[in-house]
Amino acid sequence: MGGAAVALLAATRRRSTPPVTSLLHRAARGLHESTAAAEEDKARTRRRRSSSSRLLGPDISDTWDPAPRAAARQPPPRASAVDCESTATIIDGKSIAEDIRKDSQSYVRFKVKGCEEVGIKSLLAELPENCTEDEVVDSVSRFNENPSVHGVLVQLPLPQHMDEEKILNAISLDKDVDGFHPLNVGNLALRSRKPLFVSCAAKACLELLLQSGIDLMGKHVTIIGRSKVVGLPTSLLLQRHHATVSVIHAFTANPEEITRESDIVISAAGVANLVRGSWLKQGAVVIDVGTNPIEDPASDYGYRLTGDVCFEEAVTVASAITPVPGGVGPVTIAMLLANTLDSAKRVYGLSDSTP
Repeated sequence: MGGAAVALLAATRRRSTPPVTSLLHRAARGLHESTAAAEEDKARTRRRRSSSSRLLGPDISDTWDPAPRAAARQPPPRASAVDCESTATIIDGKSIAEDIRKDSQSYVRFKVKGCEEVGIKSLLAELPENCTEDEVVDSVSRFNENPSVHGVLVQLPLPQHMDEEKILNAISLDKDVDGFHPLNVGNLALRSRKPLFVSCAAKACLELLLQSGIDLMGKHVTIIGRSKVVGLPTSLLLQRHHATVSVIHAFTANPEEITRESDIVISAAGVANLVRGSWLKQGAVVIDVGTNPIEDPASDYGYRLTGDVCFEEAVTVASAITPVPGGVGPVTIAMLLANTLDSAKRVYGLSDSTP
């Protein structure tokens, strides 16, 4: 300690006063070095952000394209006289949106009916399509604060002008009977933890397989679609059962080859008749989660529901298959009711074994 003090004192005494030009030079050099350091810090921050973005991957939504993928990736041809006379295919956004609304309306009706059948009171808050995010969040908050309500769910998809994550995150964790809350999904991903709720559709897929006596351990299961509603939670749940899971999405290069190697195929892409009989190996088990509205004037609602799997072809190849409707849908509703019952049991301090 004393030596350090003496050395410092001696160095101070020997220091002479530098000329003004030297001071200016040092100041300029210090400014240059500090500026360079700041730029380097910014560059490091950009590199970190860039590295993080590369790690997480681009945020691109799955849009299933029936056209061959290789052709879809080709650059557009140059304009010519022939091209100018050709007519582009019109993509009917209104028709697509109407199909989505029909699908959502069907599930809302089934959920309300299911609640009535088992004695669960259902409260439905219907808001116009042009309502604001705050109006939706306010409705969710009112249900969160109501002690007589044990489950809150938001029917998806939401209008495009809304932040889906913000609205789903507003649901109380204890009432997230759809299982979409980030903590429930995160706990599902960690095998050492137990989520309060699991996605109803994912539970339905597993329940159908287990109740049918189908062994999952070591089996190759392919899931078509990776949505937060079905694909993601189902893949996580299957891994808890020690299945080997492949996930196919809109950018997968060889979906047919992957499904043909699979013992179990679960399709939730939302594309009618996407999975043909040639996609399946002999004896495969097929769970069709797709519910795609097809116009049908003979139906009371003007449409009927069909699945992702071409049933007529698949039924001659598969050893077991779920129909649409009448397959996954009713079990999904049953899982929603079961989740709501579990939530009420927690509130009243009842064990899982309590009838």
